[in-house]
Amino acid sequence: MRITLYQVDAFTDRVFGGNPAAVCILEQWLDDELMQNIAAENNLSETAFAVKHENDYKIRWFTPNSEVDLCGHATLATAHVLFKHYRYPVKKIIFQSMTRGELDVLREGDFLTLDFPTDTIEQVDAPQKLVDAIGKPPVESYRGRSDYLLIYDSQKDIEEISPNFVQLGEVDLRGIIVTAPGNETDLVSRFFAPGLGINEDPVTGSAHTTLTPYWCKKLGKKTLTARQLSKRKGDLGCKLHGDRVHITGKAVTYLVGEIEI
Repeated sequence: MRITLYQVDAFTDRVFGGNPAAVCILEQWLDDELMQNIAAENNLSETAFAVKHENDYKIRWFTPNSEVDLCGHATLATAHVLFKHYRYPVKKIIFQSMTRGELDVLREGDFLTLDFPTDTIEQVDAPQKLVDAIGKPPVESYRGRSDYLLIYDSQKDIEEISPNFVQLGEVDLRGIIVTAPGNETDLVSRFFAPGLGINEDPVTGSAHTTLTPYWCKKLGKKTLTARQLSKRKGDLGCKLHGDRVHITGKAVTYLVGEIEI
C-alpha cells in the first residue's frame, strides 16, 4: 500500500517557519494503530488524516503517541493541501471532526482562516507542581477544556520560561499555554504538551480558541494579532465571533512524498 504524504509548514509564509504538520488524504480510514504508527514515524507534533465524505471531509489528528480531539495547525495544513494539491474547487472546506463538530476553513488569497469553537475557561489556582515545573508563578491562571492558561505580565516573561518537561508531563491536562501582552502584537504565547510527546509546540492554532476570548475581553477588542514565541515562531490573526473564533494564517508545502507499507 502506498499513501501520499505532504509536510506543510503552517502559520508562516516561509519554509522552516511556523509549525510543521504531516497530512494524508485517504480514500478510507486506516486502522487506528496504523495511523498512530505513521504519526510516530513522522515524529511531528501532529499528523492529520482526512477522508472525503460527500462534499465535506472527515478529519482526525495524531501526535507521536496519541490521538487528539482538536488541532488547528494540522487542519490549516490539510486545507492547504486540498486547495493547492487537490485543486479543491470552492473557497470553503468543511471538515467534520469526531469531537468538536464542524470546522470550516476559508481561503482568501494566500490566507486561510479556521472557524473553530471557542474554549470555555474558569479561573483556578494553578497546581503547585505546575508552577514548579514552569519555574515562574503566573499572575492569573485558568483551566480550559484541554489546557491550563497561565497569564504573565510581559513578553520577556514568556521568552524566559524554561520548563522542567519531566515534571510538566505529569500535569493532568493536554497542555499548558503561557501568555502575555506582546511588544509588537496584541498577545504572545508558548505552548507545552510533554504528556503528548510534544515538549514545545511551535505554533498551536487550537490554543488560540482559549487565548482569543481571554484577550478580547481583557483588551476590549474583537480582533487580535498574535505571535507564538517558539524557535520557529508563527503569526496568527484572531477574531471573536460569538462562540466561534476565526484564526487566520498562511501555509507552505515543504515536502511531498510517499509512504510504502
